[in-house]
Amino acid sequence: MHVRTANADEIPAVMNVLDGAVLSIAVETVRAGAEDGGTLVAVSGDDETDGRVLGALVLDDTHIEAVAVRRRRRGQGIGTALVEAALDRRDCVTAEFDADVRPFYEALGFDVTPLADEADRFRGERE
Repeated sequence: MHVRTANADEIPAVMNVLDGAVLSIAVETVRAGAEDGGTLVAVSGDDETDGRVLGALVLDDTHIEAVAVRRRRRGQGIGTALVEAALDRRDCVTAEFDADVRPFYEALGFDVTPLADEADRFRGERE
């Protein structure tokens, strides 16, 4: 498995992974990220140009808009690899998330604070 920038042909597979995680994100945002290096994919295999999309992360500048991994591949470090790849590409990364994924971001070293206006929602930041 390796992480790289998504290409335009992979947009449907990226949307499939995000939809499977019940994340709402516009296809235009994903496509724009593929064009500017902000949509990352974790793919199976060792070939940098091929492989099945196992997970995806979409950045809007330095903010993680979405990160998801195929259900059968969760718990294998794919989400961690995606976030670490985002950190390699940006000086600082932020995210907003629900309480159930708070441990994931804390384990990655994000500084987590509650959002004042939304119960059970948090904001994380890591440099």
